[in-house]
Amino acid sequence: MKKLKRMGAMTLALVMALSALSGCGQKSPGASSNPAGSGSGDSSQITPMDLSKITDPYLAVSGLAGDEVVARVGDGEITASQYLYWLNREIENYLAPFGGQMNTLPWDSEMAEGLTFGQSMGEEALDVASYYCVMKKAAQDAGIAPDPGVAATVDQQYADLVVQAGANEERVIHALWAQMLTKNLLTSLNEHSDLFTQLVNRDREENGEPTDAEVMAYLEEIGTYRAKHILLATIDLATREPLDDEAIAQKKAAADDLLVQLRGAEDPIALFDQLMNQYSEDTGLETNPDGYTTQKGEMVAPFEQAALALKDGEISDVVESDFGYHIILRLPINPDGFRDECAAARLRDSLIQERERLGVEKTAAYDKLDVGTFWNNMLSLQTAVQMEAVG
Repeated sequence: MKKLKRMGAMTLALVMALSALSGCGQKSPGASSNPAGSGSGDSSQITPMDLSKITDPYLAVSGLAGDEVVARVGDGEITASQYLYWLNREIENYLAPFGGQMNTLPWDSEMAEGLTFGQSMGEEALDVASYYCVMKKAAQDAGIAPDPGVAATVDQQYADLVVQAGANEERVIHALWAQMLTKNLLTSLNEHSDLFTQLVNRDREENGEPTDAEVMAYLEEIGTYRAKHILLATIDLATREPLDDEAIAQKKAAADDLLVQLRGAEDPIALFDQLMNQYSEDTGLETNPDGYTTQKGEMVAPFEQAALALKDGEISDVVESDFGYHIILRLPINPDGFRDECAAARLRDSLIQERERLGVEKTAAYDKLDVGTFWNNMLSLQTAVQMEAVG
């Protein structure tokens, strides 16, 4: 099942708005970040936009009015405001591993499927926007409307922001602009989240709860597994500096001895817990005494490969990683803990299939947008908003 970004729109947007209002946003006027595809200039040379002249933030950064249609899915329409919100999110998500900063972004570099980097960012954003377009249509067809409490909650949160801004609503409006949001769009995004929840509940009523087999197949597809381990570290876990050769040899001998004890035990699983609590140097043991529930790609490769090669209840040989020597116990997964997640994924799959059936038709407006120019303009807008916040 294809994983899709969860909404969290209200929390995310309001946190970012508060950050902008306090002048502590991701990007500051002097930050080392230049989105220009040519690599020319730096962010210290960014010219802030004149906020007083902006009536439509989407038009200001993209040349497209917020209500201009950029794509259609069946008879559903995707406006520039909806698309640009997700485009901004896509680019910021890309930058997140770099601390939100990067000297250049390779807008014109060729990526997979013959797309440039800029086009790839645009396609990712369109994928998300079109998914929510299909979801909204599915809710309408099912006679499902957003809970009125969602809009009321947004109204209250928005009012709280205005108070925190010293009763200056204009600053709140500008802070939302810096995330490609307006109050109306913020409300709409959160209503989409509510609609999704209602659609999941309806699907469960009509098609039943996901079976244990469905849950386990879903977990296998996304690479979820559980394991606990005994770690004898060969590095200083505080500084990441390696131990000396003699200490490392002692750790290996100790790990081998523990494995011998486990192999000879009448109840190796019970002994595993005893030895883990006594000898493991894993700094996460206290907060994860029952082991780790994780996914492929989240643990160091030697640990992951060894854990996935085990059956439930099996114990690995001594496994070496950059952290030290591990002895791993593969744990069973209780499907009850993932039934809700599987039900949501089942609905997402059906919505994605419906989108593929309908197809996404781009308009001429979509083709006019240059992603690199949009991002340059976004930095100018964000710079202006943050200067206003600290001014």
